[in-house]
Amino acid sequence: MKLTRKEFEELVILALERLPKFFKKKMKNVDVVVEDHASRELLLEMGLRSPFELLGLYQGVPLDRRGFYYGNVLPDKITLFQIPIESMCKTKKEIEEKVREVVIHEVGHYFGLDDERLRELENE
Repeated sequence: MKLTRKEFEELVILALERLPKFFKKKMKNVDVVVEDHASRELLLEMGLRSPFELLGLYQGVPLDRRGFYYGNVLPDKITLFQIPIESMCKTKKEIEEKVREVVIHEVGHYFGLDDERLRELENE
């Protein structure tokens, strides 16, 4: 299943709007962007071989690691990779669900949760 960039971005916006108010209120100075797939350099940096291995990425200083000195910084960044997400899905509804999962996962990183803890929460 393939969506236009605009359709995909609308699903990202919908996923962000559906986050609980508590989380939305706490999120500040975060850009959420969509790219086709991760760059070769990024994949090498992360020790990944295929761009289809990375669906999303959080880059920044997690909220729980910020001190009183934190300020006047560029926004944190959450990136969703459209092509890898679409390649896993057969319908628009499946893409919507996968986008929602990835957004929640990356927002979890923003709040300081690591992959292990996020997997535990996803399994509960």
